[in-house]
Amino acid sequence: MCEPCYLSQLACCCGSAACSLCCGCCPKIKQSTSTRFMYTLFFMLVTVTCVIMMSPTVETAMQENIPFYTEMCNKLNAGENCSTLVGYSAVYKVCFGMACFFFLFSVFTIRVRTSTGCRAAVHNGFWFFKFVALLACCAGGFFLPNQERFLEVWRYVGAAGGFLFIIIQLMLLVQFAHRWNQNWSSGVKYNKIWYAALALVTLVLFSVAVGALVFMIMFYTDPEACFLNKLFLGVNGGLCFIVSLLAISPCIQTFQPTSGLLQSAIISVYVMYLTFSALASKPIEMVERNGKNVTVCVFPYNSGLQSETNIVTGIGTAILFGCILYSCLISTTKRSSTALQVYRNDMPENERARCCFCCVDDTEDYDDEKTAGGQNVKYDERDGTIYSYCYFHFVFFLGSLYVMMTVTNWFHYENAKIERLLEGSWSVFWIKMASCWVCLFLYMWTLLVPMLFPKRFQA
Repeated sequence: MCEPCYLSQLACCCGSAACSLCCGCCPKIKQSTSTRFMYTLFFMLVTVTCVIMMSPTVETAMQENIPFYTEMCNKLNAGENCSTLVGYSAVYKVCFGMACFFFLFSVFTIRVRTSTGCRAAVHNGFWFFKFVALLACCAGGFFLPNQERFLEVWRYVGAAGGFLFIIIQLMLLVQFAHRWNQNWSSGVKYNKIWYAALALVTLVLFSVAVGALVFMIMFYTDPEACFLNKLFLGVNGGLCFIVSLLAISPCIQTFQPTSGLLQSAIISVYVMYLTFSALASKPIEMVERNGKNVTVCVFPYNSGLQSETNIVTGIGTAILFGCILYSCLISTTKRSSTALQVYRNDMPENERARCCFCCVDDTEDYDDEKTAGGQNVKYDERDGTIYSYCYFHFVFFLGSLYVMMTVTNWFHYENAKIERLLEGSWSVFWIKMASCWVCLFLYMWTLLVPMLFPKRFQA
């Protein structure tokens, strides 16, 4: 009974057929979605491996529970207690292999515009062979010559790629803010309740931003210390206020009528989040009071309990995975890829306001093809590709570098452990603070560019 389903899954792994599940009650899946889901599984598998490599807790558990652990390490020539298979250097080598895998596919799929060619078939199928290739790339990093020089050079390549990935995240946020306001504004002429929805959400977001600013002023400043905290809280708060005024100024409204406070509220909340994350990542400061050194400008919840530290680290790691997956997958859709271009103020005639506008498909309905014994597959790329294969792999290439740098605490890699992911370091502080300014600059640019280049933005 299940033989046809097994054959279809075998065709998925070893041929160009679209992947589906054996369960016939599963919801329909598009061919393009299936492909991106499989690449995401590859990416997550390697990312989880990197997290495990950076965890001394896991390393200790392996030593205690795996029989003949020391003998196995000796036979593999992996050093004492498999020291070469864990730590920041191992993460660099594994991520180097994953980055090479996605970069090669990015080059391989340049200018692929139809799903019927051989290159498109390789991109959409042959998953078993691609999985073997990924494992070979990751393992090959451990056999590179002159590894000390490689690690030194690869560190700066990873920093550049990781920061570019952050910029893509920020551009997606700006595009999301404009998209949200545009979609809800389109419903105003049909139902005035959308006015109330816009006003309510804007008020809530600004309240959160102001509350976060007050919270940081209370807990992350001190009369005798933390000068940088005071400076950046004032600068970032002032910039958020400026862009909010700019968004509703008459000169901007003339060229961009859909500009409003909702976008600036979203940007302000995210900037406050980045500011909080930066201040929390800053090395601790101490002042002398009553003959004792007192730690200042830290959130007082931390009681030092190991359970609390594990919970916070787990939440931080989950947020990291979520942000990476969102950027890798959402940025490659047809609609969201326009975030890498200058925002254009054009509202489609058939735009319809929706509460969950970001979940609406960009594609039309396609004929279903029943996979034998299993899930329905919608072949949505018969008339051409609906996303750029090359750009898709390039985003995952940058995501690989971002994972590598984040898991190893950027330039403070020597003592990096996944359990210390949220501990302070200057490199993480400056990267997150710079991200605040880049986000504000990108949003301000989308407001000003229609006024600076009006001919380019005429309908």
